[in-house]
Amino acid sequence: MQPESTIAFDFDTWAALAREDAEAFERRRQELLEQFIAQAPAHLQERLRRLQWRIDAERRRYKHPLKSCMALHAMMWESMYGSGGLLEALNSLRDPLLGKPQSSPRSGDILPFRR
Repeated sequence: MQPESTIAFDFDTWAALAREDAEAFERRRQELLEQFIAQAPAHLQERLRRLQWRIDAERRRYKHPLKSCMALHAMMWESMYGSGGLLEALNSLRDPLLGKPQSSPRSGDILPFRR
């Protein structure tokens, strides 16, 4: 399913802007992210804003871009394979008892029903 509108992205233009005017790059990045979030269904927008806040916090935490990239990479894998991650959610759809001990069948009396 395609979104209603797509946002064109030219890496070379963005790279040049980042090199030449870091403040303009950051303003434009934030504008573009807000446009993208605004296009999302209303019930997802708050979650997307919170995720973006977390990403931005990780970026600010590290002075070197490669370190922040590595931290974001780890965050992405954690959301995939970590506790409560995507893989766990998908597995729970496939097998609702996954991760829970299987109980043995209970024995009991069989009651006769009158016709």
